[in-house]
Amino acid sequence: MDDPNAIPATAGNAVPMTMIQALRSALDVSMARDDKVVVFGEDVGYFGGVFRVTEGLQAKYGPSRCFDTPINESGIVGIAVGMGAYGLRPVAEIQFADYFYPGADQIISEAARLRYRSVGDFTAPITIRMPCGGGIYGGQTHSQSPEALFTHVCGLRTVMPSNPVDAKGLLISAIECNDPVIFLEPKRLYNGPFDGHHDRPVVPWSKHPLGRVPEGHYTVPLEKAAVFRPGKAVTVITYGTMVWVSACAAEETGIDAEVIDLRSLWPLDLEAIVASVRRTGRCVIVHEATRTSGFGAELTALVQEHCFHWLEAPIERVTGWDTPYPHAQEWDYFPGPARVGAALKRAMEA
Repeated sequence: MDDPNAIPATAGNAVPMTMIQALRSALDVSMARDDKVVVFGEDVGYFGGVFRVTEGLQAKYGPSRCFDTPINESGIVGIAVGMGAYGLRPVAEIQFADYFYPGADQIISEAARLRYRSVGDFTAPITIRMPCGGGIYGGQTHSQSPEALFTHVCGLRTVMPSNPVDAKGLLISAIECNDPVIFLEPKRLYNGPFDGHHDRPVVPWSKHPLGRVPEGHYTVPLEKAAVFRPGKAVTVITYGTMVWVSACAAEETGIDAEVIDLRSLWPLDLEAIVASVRRTGRCVIVHEATRTSGFGAELTALVQEHCFHWLEAPIERVTGWDTPYPHAQEWDYFPGPARVGAALKRAMEA
């Protein structure tokens, strides 16, 4: 069987890209291939986005395909839903995930339910990009990780990449998907991977294998997790920035941990999770978002339901604090290698 994660040779030469550049490349490739793809949001057009992801797209494709909007998240999503219903493939940017709340009704009541309420006559093939998580000292209004709110909603897909190669392939897949996709981008990974000890990348993406991105069109399948780090002793289930933190914790503790990068939070690759946990008999779940009712609670329930007779230790969860995001204590709020490492040790000693 062909590897579903393999990038086809037709995707072109691999060149160094940051995650920002990889996302821009995905938008560029998609807009060049399909004139129905339009990109918009606050400061997205002329300025190129607050993180510069859309830089140059308006100059290349014109203001009718890459344009600025008012500061109105409800309007941004509402426009996207209408465009999608009438045949376009809009890519809307919410400048920070923290700002999506005014658009929540449009996302939940319209985008997620349009296919169902119209009995399939209309769909919402829209992608909503949102920079998420901490890493820029943005405090509680620029650092939230609200992924669990989206995974709760029937009809939405929720995606979060951990590296530039996946970011480009997943974004192209999202744009080509006929369902509404919430595409969450960890700000902390925009310019390089972190190990959880520093406020700067361990290495720039240009020096990391996952920062070498094919220039052309390719897709990474939605709904498929990846084994980021193979191991036999314990399974770590995580996504986004915490993939790197978890791998660092495994290296520092010397524990042979298998790190599963979910990539697609919902729909979920339950098969990959179950296969790994049944093989290792131990499970640690890690995410940056707050603990109570976080996505880790759903993952814990699924592992318990499907792997109970294989578990040799209680399931561990390592998460952010149950508090509004603390500006001055950002690097303590993040689950770092020490906290993840302690959970790995508890799982092994149980």
